[in-house]
Amino acid sequence: MTDMTHAMLKGSNVPLDVTAVRAVLRWTPGAGVPDVDASALLLGPDGRVRSDEDFVFYNQPRHPSGLVRRLPKKRVAEHLTDTVEADLSSLDASVDQVVLAASSDGDTFQHVRDLRILLYDAALTDGEPLTVFHVKPETGEETAIICGELYRRGEGWKFRAVGQGYPTGLVGLATEFGISVDEAEAAAEPSAQPEPQPGYGYPQPAPQQTASPAQGTPDSAQPGYGYPQPAYGYPQPAATQAAAPSAYGYPQPAAAAAYAPDPNFRLPPMGPQFIRP
Repeated sequence: MTDMTHAMLKGSNVPLDVTAVRAVLRWTPGAGVPDVDASALLLGPDGRVRSDEDFVFYNQPRHPSGLVRRLPKKRVAEHLTDTVEADLSSLDASVDQVVLAASSDGDTFQHVRDLRILLYDAALTDGEPLTVFHVKPETGEETAIICGELYRRGEGWKFRAVGQGYPTGLVGLATEFGISVDEAEAAAEPSAQPEPQPGYGYPQPAPQQTASPAQGTPDSAQPGYGYPQPAYGYPQPAATQAAAPSAYGYPQPAAAAAYAPDPNFRLPPMGPQFIRP
């Protein structure tokens, strides 16, 4: 990378002087390293998807508009990459943010080496990245991480480095942003299926949260603060509550033991299918 590449700190943001971006997740594979999948969620001003079609991931790699899409994985030297492209200038005005996330398959992000997200001008085939953000898990128990977000600011767009992790995987992350699952089957067969546990496919009402004081170089009124609690309704352990809040009001994930899934739970068949091809 040249000096033109902007290396970002968690919580910082940069303006984007391009009409379309290519967001590349990059990591180093190896023995014991889980595979990583890129995904994107198109959010409205309320911080939620407008429909299930606003979730771009491995089983729905292209948004119906064609303006956000997931590209095939590639090997670049000793690294693997997974990429999402977004035509920001053409997105519908009702799309206020595009959240760029990563999920791990088979193990936590503690075992993923050298994870970073790089933004390029999608109009250029070759060229240096506009920005790079090294994504580091905070607890080691994360199985999904919001790497960054593209968001509107005036007539243009900005990118914010987020780095907020969740121990509930891609399914839990998606439901917190409004991706729907069918609850009718659970209600119709109470004896066959246990009462849904908060956070495992059944979104719970989130309490009103107050954003933490701004850190890094944020705007005075930024979208995306108060991302859903990774605890999914479970109270944070005392030690976590006492810790200093993470940047921009993103809550610290609690210990993984607090999220142990019910072994009898099964995701209803409707909604996006989270079965990797």
